[in-house]
Amino acid sequence: MQISKEKLAWMYETMYRIRRFEERLLEETVKGNAMGVAHTSDGEEAGPTGICAHLTEKDWIGSTHRGHGHCIAKGVETNRMMAEIFGRLTGMCKGKGGSMHIADFSKGMLGANGIVGASVPLAVGAALSARYFGSDAIGVAFFGDGATSQGVVHESMNLAAIWRLPVIFACENNHYAESTPVEYAVAGSDIADRAAGYGIPGVVVDGMDVFAVYEAAGEAVRRARAGEGPTLLELKTYRYHGHYHADEPLKYRLKEEEDLWKKRDPIPGFEQRVVQQKLMTASALEQIRAKIDAEIEAAVKFALESPLPPIEELYTDVYVNYSNPVQGLR
Repeated sequence: MQISKEKLAWMYETMYRIRRFEERLLEETVKGNAMGVAHTSDGEEAGPTGICAHLTEKDWIGSTHRGHGHCIAKGVETNRMMAEIFGRLTGMCKGKGGSMHIADFSKGMLGANGIVGASVPLAVGAALSARYFGSDAIGVAFFGDGATSQGVVHESMNLAAIWRLPVIFACENNHYAESTPVEYAVAGSDIADRAAGYGIPGVVVDGMDVFAVYEAAGEAVRRARAGEGPTLLELKTYRYHGHYHADEPLKYRLKEEEDLWKKRDPIPGFEQRVVQQKLMTASALEQIRAKIDAEIEAAVKFALESPLPPIEELYTDVYVNYSNPVQGLR
């Protein structure tokens, strides 16, 4: 598996950016600076990084309530993300969407989504749109193990398989739907096995290893762009914190389990591999960390210093304007 030095640097920057964003967001949420709750994805950085490493701005992704990592991996600006979560006018959605509804169509980010499984039909729709307009763009649906028994997920997979749409179903199996263990709620040993029912490939991937994700995603992207249809990727991963910032995960999972997963942390694992193989130096990694640390601190400062939306903003962005047919379609 050949990965350029530029791509390796991007992968490390992206994973570390996600980690630091989530860690600082938790700190600011506890202080009361964030609006609402924060569902963080630290521990799960390898999944969106390994997949989005193959995507361009013309490709589309649909996300979940735990979507900050997906946004960052797709190129959404961290300062405007932080401002959005702080409810500020300079946020991606003018402070109206908050943590669970960050969107940036200019980057191909269809939006985080508080409805379980709702990212899946959005990504399938984006893939159908790409097919209709003759684009080679693809759609990627990120969803969790808790969404895998939603009817809309199976309807979307069935439709995508029938029409051989260019879409990837990326199930981030972090083993808990809020506090419900996946073994309790999902039949079968691997969620990826469900792909067989739709005649599409189902691949189990080590979601703590960005190189494993990158390799599996590369084949799925190739198939999608070549018109060979969808792929279901099951990324077995783990969230380090609770379901949301005030959740206490040790009420429903063991510390020994947490410790085992954290020993497989994707960021130190990446660092060790690239240094040992002389693909990157420890000094280069340190410089990246310093740059990202400064970026995240600047994002917090930007958000805190940004104004709250004026009352008039309550009446804007409420309805889509369909008077322009092209706007309505595209």
